[in-house]
Amino acid sequence: MEKKNNTSDKSSAGSARSGSGNKATMKSSQLMELFEDGLKDIYWAEKALLKAMPKMTKNATSEELIEALTSHLEETKGQITRLEEVFALIKVKAEAKKCDAMEGLIEEASGIMEDCEKGSMRDAGIIAAAQKVEHYEIASYGTLRQFAETLGLTDVEVLLATTLQEEKEADLKLSDVAMAAINVEAAGEPA
Repeated sequence: MEKKNNTSDKSSAGSARSGSGNKATMKSSQLMELFEDGLKDIYWAEKALLKAMPKMTKNATSEELIEALTSHLEETKGQITRLEEVFALIKVKAEAKKCDAMEGLIEEASGIMEDCEKGSMRDAGIIAAAQKVEHYEIASYGTLRQFAETLGLTDVEVLLATTLQEEKEADLKLSDVAMAAINVEAAGEPA
């Protein structure tokens, strides 16, 4: 991201924006540019995850894990729609910008599934990989929600807070599934 000097020249992002449901406007700022960049990043991440999650589900053996992954796949579809609403509220085209972090996390998950024997060991690996994804998403949505609050984008903040809560709940669900049996079973399997 390039640094801008303090001149009266404004970029296309400098047009007035509203997203708070009132007549408040948002002028161009470095924070707004960072916010838009973050939205494009997480939009790509969610779309990539939408493609990767069925492979994780297919490789899982625990019914509880399959249910948790399937449920979160449906939530992810809603989160993508919610992000598109955010883009519309700030009057920016919904564009995905490659998210190197999510790409790496998905590659790591694929490696874990290839390296682990089918059963509780692979399930434990899938949970570990999925929780890394959730933690990345929690960090991303938490930051974006805070940016929206700072920028006065009330309606946007509410949408992002909803997704943030879903990500936190998905992480807790994965922990519950792991601790209920999978990690214990995997610990008992010979290496």
